[in-house]
Amino acid sequence: MPLHHCVGTPVHMDGMPQTLAPSPALWQRTLKAPISCVGVGLHCGRRVSLKLCPAEPGQGIVFRRTDINRAIPARFDNVVDTRLATVLADPQDPSVRVGTVEHLMAALSAVGIDNVQIEVDGPELPALDGSAAPFVFLLDCAGIQEQSAPRTRIEIRRPVRVSDGDAFAELRPAAVRGMPGLEMAISIDFAAPAIGRQALSLHLTAETFRRELSRARTFTLAEDVAQLRAAGLAQGGSLDNAVVVDAARVLNPGGLRMQDEFARHKLLDAVGDLALAGAPLSGRFIAHRSGHALNNRLLRALFADRSAWRDVTEAPVSVAA
Repeated sequence: MPLHHCVGTPVHMDGMPQTLAPSPALWQRTLKAPISCVGVGLHCGRRVSLKLCPAEPGQGIVFRRTDINRAIPARFDNVVDTRLATVLADPQDPSVRVGTVEHLMAALSAVGIDNVQIEVDGPELPALDGSAAPFVFLLDCAGIQEQSAPRTRIEIRRPVRVSDGDAFAELRPAAVRGMPGLEMAISIDFAAPAIGRQALSLHLTAETFRRELSRARTFTLAEDVAQLRAAGLAQGGSLDNAVVVDAARVLNPGGLRMQDEFARHKLLDAVGDLALAGAPLSGRFIAHRSGHALNNRLLRALFADRSAWRDVTEAPVSVAA
């Protein structure tokens, strides 16, 4: 199989290779070919290499630290840190970690990739431009291969809610019982006038993710940057991979990609965090001022209550050629 390469710089969506069409995807799917990129970790500040490889049916999404030859399954119960990013750890050795997985997980989930091995030679994925768009580009380049194993989704059967003050995240059954896919709604409220109050809702598909969410970048407040770096975070952060807000001003020379980019990025993060369920969710996600911590707590609460969900495996008629 050929190996494709993409440098770790912002990728624009114009002139993109073949588009991944939305599909109910009854069969499990993986990549047609390996593909790789290089970039800088947002928090560690290190140059890291990333390679996405096809995987066998039933393997799921697994991260492998090639620098220490250790594997970490992409599961909600392997999350060990949610400060400004979602960090996974080897359940046998919590010191073996891979961080800032949410943007790649969001892209994989939205376009319907079930099985992939993700090889990275450091403790964090490359930030690229701070959004999920470069990862969608990589997946487009690699292509999708359907596999001879049926796909299972997780159907929400009753509401599950977690909260922290006035912030909350909730999963509810679909409006129409048995309807596949995830309806999503989020609202945010920041004191910084450049952000303020924003809200967004959509039905998650490959196309709505690509059009509405994928290009929304991570963001921070200028007043927090020094404190973050003193804490060992944001070592690789810059105006090339994050939106920086100073009160009413956006400091990035190009401004925002869309007026409500902040709410869109929060919803993008939620897609990635919920992808750690291990299978596509079917239901409704509703949140206010939610972040990585509440998103992870929500999955833990869901799977702690066996009556709140069930596995549904459709019966495909045939395998696509």
